Parts: sequence; structure tokens; C-alpha cells
Amino acid sequence: MLGSVFLVLTGAEALYADMGHFGRRPIQLGWFVVALPALLLQYFGQGALLMRTPAALANPFYFLAPDWMLYPLIALATMATVIASQAMLSGAFSLTLQAVQLGYLPPLRITHTSAEQHGQIYFGLLNWFMFIGTVGLILSFGSSSNLAAAYGIAVSGSMIITTLLMYRVVQAHWHWNPLLAAMAVGGFLLIDLAFFLANAQKIPHGGWFPLLLGAAVFTIMSTWARGRAIVADHLREQFPPLLQFLQEILSQAPYRTPGRAVLLSQHPDITPPALLQNVRHNKSLHEQVYILTVRTEPVPYVPSGGPLKITTIQENLFQVVARCGFMETPDIPRVLAHLATHGHILPVDETTFFLSRLTFLATPKPGMAIWREKIFVFLSRNTQRASSYFHLPADQVVEIGLVLEI
Repeated sequence: MLGSVFLVLTGAEALYADMGHFGRRPIQLGWFVVALPALLLQYFGQGALLMRTPAALANPFYFLAPDWMLYPLIALATMATVIASQAMLSGAFSLTLQAVQLGYLPPLRITHTSAEQHGQIYFGLLNWFMFIGTVGLILSFGSSSNLAAAYGIAVSGSMIITTLLMYRVVQAHWHWNPLLAAMAVGGFLLIDLAFFLANAQKIPHGGWFPLLLGAAVFTIMSTWARGRAIVADHLREQFPPLLQFLQEILSQAPYRTPGRAVLLSQHPDITPPALLQNVRHNKSLHEQVYILTVRTEPVPYVPSGGPLKITTIQENLFQVVARCGFMETPDIPRVLAHLATHGHILPVDETTFFLSRLTFLATPKPGMAIWREKIFVFLSRNTQRASSYFHLPADQVVEIGLVLEI
């Protein structure tokens, strides 16, 4: 019975998937003014129908209305399905963007559908994956009961994870007493566990699928994050600290090429491979050099323009650290526009952008299992090009390649 009740709960919970992007007030109004009264009328009406006509148990939603309303109700149910799918897509796109920004997924091709709203994005590849997965599930599961079993396990499992994360928030960020936090969150956890255990009996009947899918996504995300950490360690071993390298190069008075150059660097303390290779092979630096690092902060949005951290290493040689939120995409031309307010004028069409193009080779070296390294190499080869990801004009970009064994 709890498993059946939970499906009712998930239907109500899905209403929040899309509204969560708009803040607390829209959720309150949408729930108390529209959703809650409509759900009470619907479910109480079905209950009254079953008390009077138990045979209507086969499909109480459609039997609740007269025969002539069957097709209008089918149309209404179809519209509700489309709305629910739109909420799922919005949630999936938003979570994917956040995972990319936080370094748990490789950069994917993002289409921004609005110039004013940050959250209006489209992932073509993810959209096709969801379409293929949905059709495949329908064809392979064959019945709505199996789909309901998969849905119940997925939502009850995610609610347990959310509750555990809530404990982390109230204890570490709100600084509650650990015992008080455990008591407050424990009540919700008991309810979540009751629903999860009620749905656990459905694992052989379709509930295995979200568990398998979750394990696969977790493997990909953890592999990408671990691979990035290994790459950072290798870069620290193979490339000198930035300030040390610049002091050595500047002491040799290299030839200064006319113009402006921006070198993108993931790690502000490490010499960018593009800078090292360019100096090594071309024996020169541009007259004005900016070493730029874009950091993703653990907040949704960073106020426009700042703060930018600008460090003067030497005359016409600067290090810049820009910040963006995990729901924003880095936009280098916009960063350059903010630099102009600090007296650093870098017209995009007159600036050369140097990027490091790293190619990885899976080896038996310590770090990750070889099969995980191969996954990391595959993901890195199919990422969005850095020039596109940072909104850079293609004809102003110079990419310098480097092969790295991991």
C-alpha cells in the first residue's frame, strides 16, 4: 500500500521540478492555490467513487467522469504528460550544466535559447539520449506497472539522498548542533526509508533500472572528477610554478610580439602548457599578456562583473582570476568587457587567445583502473571545444596541443 501511495506523492512532487527555478514564492502560490485543491478534489473524488463502485478500481481516473468525457480526459492526460516531460527536461538540463561547471562532467555543447535568462538552455545530446531512453523503456518494459516500479525506486532513492545532503547542510553550513541536526533530519529520513523499503520489493519488476542507471552515471561523474585531479597532479609535476617560470623567462628578455594575448589556464598556480610551448618554440611573448583563470564558485550566480582578481606580475603582464556561478556558463568576451572597467582595454577582435589542447593516453600508471582511464580518455575526446565553450571567436584562437600520459 505504501508503494501505491508513494506514486501519488511522486506525482505531486514532480510539480516542483520546473518551478524550483523561479524561487520560493511561485512554489507556494502554485501549490496552495492550484495544485493542492486540485489534487484533493481528484483523489477524494476517486475515493468516493471506489466506495460506491468498487469495480471502478480498474481505472478510477477515467471512470470518475461520464462516458462522453473519455476523449477530453485522454487529451488532458496527454497534456499533463507533455508538461511533466518538459519539467524533467528542464531539471535534467539544469543539473547537467551544474555538473559541468563543478567539474563532474565534461563540457557539452550548450545552446542558450535566451539572451536575458541564464537558465534557458538546451543540451541537444542529452535530449536525444532521453528520447532514446524513453522509447527503449516503453518497448522493453511493456507495462505501466513496471514503469511505475522503476519510478518509485528512483524517486524514493533520490529523496533519501536529498535528506542525507540536508543533514550536511544544516550541520556544516547552518552550524547546527550535530545531535539536533540528526534529530531534525532523522524524522524525514524515517519517512523516506519507509517509502524506499515499500518500493524495494519492486526492484525485480523494473526497479533495477534506475539503480543501474544511477550507478552508471555515478561511475562517469566520479571518473571524470578523478581524472581531472590526476591530470592536475601530472601538470604540477611536469610544468613549473607560474611565477617561477615567468621570472626565468623575463630575466632572459624575450622578444615581445606586438599585440595582446590572453592565455587560458585551469590552474592559476601552474604554468599553462600553451604558454610554455609558445615560449619554448617561438622564443617570444606578446607585448600585453593576460593569464586568465575562470573559477566556478559553489553558488548559482556571481554578481555581474566581479569580483575580478587582477594581479600585476610585471608591466604589461597580468594574472586574472574571474568567477562564475555553477548555473552560469563562462563567457570570456564578457570578462574582457568587465576588465575594461578596471582600465584594461582588450578588444576581442584585436586579441589572440591561446588555449592548451590536452590529449590523454591511458597507461598502467598509478591513479585509476585502466578501464576508468579509457572512459576518461573517451570523454575528453568528445567534449565541446574550449573555444566554443568560452564563447571565443574561432579566428582569434590559437590552440597548442600536448600529449599527456595518465
